[in-house]
Amino acid sequence: MDLTKIQQFSKERLAGDLTGHDYRHICRVIKNANDIMKDETLAQSQVDLIHAAIYVHDVIDDKVTTDPDKALQDVDQCLKDACVTEEEIHHIHDIITHMSYSRNLQSRYELTLEGQIVQDADRIDSLGAMGIARTFYYAGQAGHLLYDEECPRDLETLTTDNYRNQGTAINHFYEKLIHLHKTMNRPSAKRLAKERTEVIESFLDQFNHEAYRS
Repeated sequence: MDLTKIQQFSKERLAGDLTGHDYRHICRVIKNANDIMKDETLAQSQVDLIHAAIYVHDVIDDKVTTDPDKALQDVDQCLKDACVTEEEIHHIHDIITHMSYSRNLQSRYELTLEGQIVQDADRIDSLGAMGIARTFYYAGQAGHLLYDEECPRDLETLTTDNYRNQGTAINHFYEKLIHLHKTMNRPSAKRLAKERTEVIESFLDQFNHEAYRS
């Protein structure tokens, strides 16, 4: 597996992204995965597959591309060119097409160990100070309001129909981010996510004090 070739593909595809899913995000997710893997016993082939999946996972994201199917074909070609086996390509497919938050709203998909690590590492980058920054960055790019006093901030039931349709940046914290730590798979990821969630909760307390005080 030629990881350098996969890395370069990712960098070329995501370098100009303006949604918070750029190549710097990929680099942070790699670091998160490496932190999680310190508590796991993995063969080098598993580590390589995890890194490969992280490099390509956002290339097919509908927030990044208008044609996810074509993007997936491009990912396939990249992996083949990088000497990834058919079995490994199938495994990477399984991870990157089932790991997203929206894909798991109705029922949780059982990922492999490698997939769990990729998913956890990606979700950790949605939390903490970086998660706060990315939320407002994406909201501005998408034309969302900062907040709205009349918009419910905590949905009892989140579905694929109402997810991403609440219209404000602050709502995203309540509909997803403060609950995200409960979806982590690996023990070390749960610890990291809880620490970063406390940062978000502290921020929301201060934000609400400034925005809603009478």
